[in-house]
Amino acid sequence: MGKDYIYAVTPLLEDALMDRDLVRRQTTASTVKHMAFGVAGLGCEDALAHLLNYVRPNIFETSPHVINAVMEAIEGRRVALGAAIVLNYCLQELFHPARKVREVYWKIYNSLYIGSQDALVAAYPVLHDEQDNMYSRPELVVFM
Repeated sequence: MGKDYIYAVTPLLEDALMDRDLVRRQTTASTVKHMAFGVAGLGCEDALAHLLNYVRPNIFETSPHVINAVMEAIEGRRVALGAAIVLNYCLQELFHPARKVREVYWKIYNSLYIGSQDALVAAYPVLHDEQDNMYSRPELVVFM
């Protein structure tokens, strides 16, 4: 199982994710994806969250193969860590001033939404009612 060697391999993977070689980063992102699927639910969330911090900067690459591998690694994180954690990583960048940044993070959000809609409900921020807009849904509140 991947649980037996994830902590031993994590420094090697983080070094490879910072490498200048595109092929090495692509291969490492694919490895991170398979590691995430292999240890999902086995208590290795700290190593997976640590590796997510090294995977994230690679989403701005221009090579389609690297972008695909990084998106798949983020999908592996969604399965292993939960959709709420990945949403918290990309929530602020959804409204970034730069269009290229927004497009990438909206792509991540859309894949999160398609992959786990029900898990995202608990992670959405609470919006308070304003004078012009009402966000609360009193008809959905159940009193016991």
